[in-house]
Order: sequence, then structure tokens, then C-alpha cells
Amino acid sequence: MHLNELKQQVAEGKFHAIAKAISLVENEGAGYDRFLQNITPNPVTPVIGVTGPPGAGKSSLVNALVGAMLNQKASIAIIAIDPTSPFNYGALLGDRIRLNEYFNNPAIYIRSVATRGSLGGLSDKIIEIIDVVRSAPFEYIFVETVGVGQSEVEIAGLADTTVVVMVPEAGDEIQTMKSGIMEIADIFVVNKADRQNADTFARNLSKMLHEKPAVNWNVPVIKTIANKNEGVEELLRQILLHNQHKQHNAKRTFLLAQKALQLIQKCRLKDINHRRLALIIDKQLQENEQFNLYNFVKSFCS
Repeated sequence: MHLNELKQQVAEGKFHAIAKAISLVENEGAGYDRFLQNITPNPVTPVIGVTGPPGAGKSSLVNALVGAMLNQKASIAIIAIDPTSPFNYGALLGDRIRLNEYFNNPAIYIRSVATRGSLGGLSDKIIEIIDVVRSAPFEYIFVETVGVGQSEVEIAGLADTTVVVMVPEAGDEIQTMKSGIMEIADIFVVNKADRQNADTFARNLSKMLHEKPAVNWNVPVIKTIANKNEGVEELLRQILLHNQHKQHNAKRTFLLAQKALQLIQKCRLKDINHRRLALIIDKQLQENEQFNLYNFVKSFCS
């Protein structure tokens, strides 16, 4: 398929074209850079990031939110970030397993994306993938991360609304909760709220949030039982409220600058690899025993 035709079909929301475009970008196929340069992502399509520790019920919560949104006739894309298979570098968990209830729904596009070694809870191609999906006529985009941790806060730069999902069992850890996680949440969810100590955990979390410096958005703590659809309507209401509460996201600026640096470095170094450097260094070592590594590097930087 010609790149212009692919771009047009993505803009029309054809799922097979979106899938092909994402694969093109992920695998850096022929012309992928030209394709990205010519697409027109819609900057107002909300990206909702859902993150939290393994076992918190992120997939169940996304499942419940999607069900509620379908009642409003919304068109939704779900990008589920999975661990990488050690055998083929693809996503280890399948989207059919996660969200099989909606797999054949014509209003829902689901894609599992492998982390491919990225340490940030996302894929190293996630920015490009979101730009592709934002070029299609979806009303909402969900991104579900692998998990959450000190290094896994880049979702806050990618998403317009970041939902951090916790469980009551995390109550013992609340005083030592990593400050980075506290800072990325636009909404906290205490899922599996029918478990013991859920009310206490939610109150303590709210208290910690109120001790933070005042900001334009008061981070709510929502209790949910995702597999029973309890609290989901309130969570959806808060997501929509936050989406209306647009403000400058400094984390996004930082994330895009980081991505730009990565792309520029890749472009500048495309003709330089370890093997070629080794051959050049070996030749210079044979010609000059006083080889200076730092002068050699400087010759590439000047």
C-alpha cells in the first residue's frame, strides 16, 4: 500500500490501516519516517493513561470504563503495553486475553504493544504510535502501562489524564510511596474497594494529597470495584472533568524534548556503528601506538 493511501485510510479510521501503520512505525519499515512527517495527529483527542502496580486491576478498570463509554456511543482506541517476549520481541500478553469482550466491537480498536526493553513502563515507540492513533477519528485513547515504579513516570508526559490505580493492600506502603508516583496522578483509584482496609487507605491517600502544595486541580481519590462496575461512573465523570480542565503539561515538553534528542542522535549517528568504529580504531592503533581515545572522539564531535 502506498504511504499516501495508508495515511488516508488511517484518517478514515480503517482498523487494518491503523494496524499496518503502527507496525510500519514499530518496525521502522521503509518510508516510516516520511509517513510520520506527513500525518496530522489531532491534538485535542484525549489520551488517558492508566498505570499502577501489577495486580491492581488496571485491565479490569479499563474494561469497565470502555463499557461505560460505549453507552455514550464513543469510539475508543486502547493501547495496552505488555512485557516483551524474549523469543520474538513481541507483546507477551495478547489483547484478546485482556479485553476479549470488546475485541470484535467496531467502535473499539485494541493493540498490544511490547516494551522492547524500555524501562519507563511504555514502549520506546509509544509517542509515534499515539501520533498514528491520534490521526484516526477516535474520541478517546487509553494507554495501559506495564506497571508503575520510580522510572515509570513518563506516562504523565504522554497522557492528558493519568489515572494511578492502587489496591487496599498498599496501605502499609503509603508513607513510603515514591514521590514521583504521587506527582504523576491526576486521579487516584483505590480498586478492589470491597477488600479490608479500603476506606482507611483511601482516607490516608486523600490526606497525603491535601498536604501537597495547592494546584489548579484537586486530585480526587475514587473507590472502585471494577469487576462489579462499582465507582466506574464516578471515575469516568472525573476523567471527563479533568479533560475539560486543560493546563500546560511541563512533563510533556520534557518527554518530547527527550524523544527529539533520541531521534536526532539516531539520525546523526546512522552511519556510525560499533563495527565501523572498531575497524577505524584498529587501523589507527596499528599506525600510531600513541592513539588518544579522546582526540579520536573529538574528531567526530567537531
